[in-house]
Amino acid sequence: MFFFTLRTDLFSNLRVTRRFSFTVHDQRTQSARLLPPPIGPSRPVREILSDMKPVREESRKQSVMADISASNTGFALELLRTLSQASPAGNIFVSPLSISSALAMVYLGAKGDTAAQMAKALSFSSGESVHGDFQTLNGDINSPSASYILKLANRLYGENTANFLPLFLKATQKHYQADLKAVDFMGAPEACRMEINSWVEQQTENKIKDLLKPGTVTPMTRLALVNAIYFKGNWLNRFDPANTKEMSFKVNQNEAKQVQMMYQMKKLPYNYVPELGLQILELPYVDEELSMFILLPEESADGSDPLLKLENEITQEKLGEWTNRRNMDVHSEVLVHLPKFKLEEDYELSEPLAKLGMTDVFCGAKADLSGMNGERGLFLSTVAHKAFVEVNEEGTEAAAATVVTVLLCSFREEHFTADHPFIFFIRHNKTKAILFLGRFSSPQ
Repeated sequence: MFFFTLRTDLFSNLRVTRRFSFTVHDQRTQSARLLPPPIGPSRPVREILSDMKPVREESRKQSVMADISASNTGFALELLRTLSQASPAGNIFVSPLSISSALAMVYLGAKGDTAAQMAKALSFSSGESVHGDFQTLNGDINSPSASYILKLANRLYGENTANFLPLFLKATQKHYQADLKAVDFMGAPEACRMEINSWVEQQTENKIKDLLKPGTVTPMTRLALVNAIYFKGNWLNRFDPANTKEMSFKVNQNEAKQVQMMYQMKKLPYNYVPELGLQILELPYVDEELSMFILLPEESADGSDPLLKLENEITQEKLGEWTNRRNMDVHSEVLVHLPKFKLEEDYELSEPLAKLGMTDVFCGAKADLSGMNGERGLFLSTVAHKAFVEVNEEGTEAAAATVVTVLLCSFREEHFTADHPFIFFIRHNKTKAILFLGRFSSPQ
């Protein structure tokens, strides 16, 4: 075996006449792959190296996925903490990917301090590579599947008298597949609001309705950047409805509510983090391309909030380690009790995003979005986000939309009883992208 870095033109006359193996080393990801020896007659090295192109491309793509998914997870956890501060005991449900995708389109046109603040708040890597990363991620997420429905859609609504830079419009179309729809914000803002809401409703199979409230679109609106995401999938191991029973869900030490509690006993990926008293369960969907993960902390004996402790301790690195299949017990039977639930939450995210350090973009005197139209004056007025999820015996249906105007255990039987508040998220397993993230604290 030998390691090499070479230019193919230097070896154009070199011929391989016996079998050998070699390793391709990706310097960016610091990973190596042992390739099999070529079989058949002698072949020019140039031809053999040509066969390596798909390997190099897949390695590059995996690196891109790792980068953008790490950014997305980092942003998701920071947003969860921020929203939790505003509503310590309430339910939370958002689509971090929807929010970051919409804001990434704004970032395309941001300059100077505005861009720097956005990159930090959204956990983006510096430079323009983030847009190509989103393009790769969105392409994978939107790949057709017979096992589930997953759609991510973007659209721009622009004032028909405004002059947006062709370069900006071309970039939004290339990286986010977002076409510009010219509308009359100045003359008919209410009709524009209804048109945007109708598009979002259509993209989310009628689950997200009235995203934009009356008054959010005004004659001063110049651009609305809209993202919608919809998911519907069935569990790989469905819950039998005959086993669903009414049980108590302990909202806190002083309050309990009745819920319809689903039950099954299956071999499911499971982990336990002893330092946090945290149980983690993975519930895969059909074909295991997507999974729901449930993070269930032990109930507190001293009256403190175990979810708050978890939210403060969790990081992107820890979450990746805890939910890595190599670190999970996949051989034990798990007795699962999980409530059926439905959540619909809507947010105006300007204040939470500002708390994450994204301030200038909301200030007309400071915002620099000149990459959109070539001049100062544009700023974000609204970041509206609405998300829906329903979890039942068959599986999960979830949708969201965002408008931006401008360790292991031995083999044994585990008990996983989600009868008190927990955090959950839905992940696209190939890319590790968190599509939806929530906290279930109280049945509605």
